[in-house]
Amino acid sequence: MKQLRGTPLKRFLRSLPPPPPIELVVVCQSVGYPVNVGSIFRVADALNVAEVVLTGITPTPPHPTISKVGRDKDRRVPWRYVERPETALEELREKGFWIAALEITGQCQPYHRVDYPQRVALVLGNEDHGVTRACLALSDAAVFVPMYGKGRSLNVHVSLAVVGYHLLQHPSPGADGRETEK
Repeated sequence: MKQLRGTPLKRFLRSLPPPPPIELVVVCQSVGYPVNVGSIFRVADALNVAEVVLTGITPTPPHPTISKVGRDKDRRVPWRYVERPETALEELREKGFWIAALEITGQCQPYHRVDYPQRVALVLGNEDHGVTRACLALSDAAVFVPMYGKGRSLNVHVSLAVVGYHLLQHPSPGADGRETEK
């Protein structure tokens, strides 16, 4: 077995089937650490997200740590800053996005048991305090990644990767825009 590099790697990547037509937006609600923001941009690029919305105290590009950790994906992935996360969520709802907070709540569901619509905004909370009550109140659902070890949570960018890839690999019935059989 030999690792692909250069042109063979590019050919391999071009041969992969396109992802389902799911429009995904990531909302960073006061994600405080530039390393996490850079990692979020790198994962967002891999998931081909439509936009990353940075809010609250989330550091914004240009930032050397974000660029280094994210391998300059902050230059490729569309992003914007909105001071209040609630404002960003209200704008996304008006555009037809279904809002899911990655948070453990009394009504949360495991990420893999949710039927996601075609337009999804995933809310990532602060590393220490999670998603705020105000943002949870604006969310349609709360989803979580089950933890089987002694730790109670994953890093925000890791949770984004787990849920985001699930969305792309397991689209809900009708996520391709066609009606499902009844």
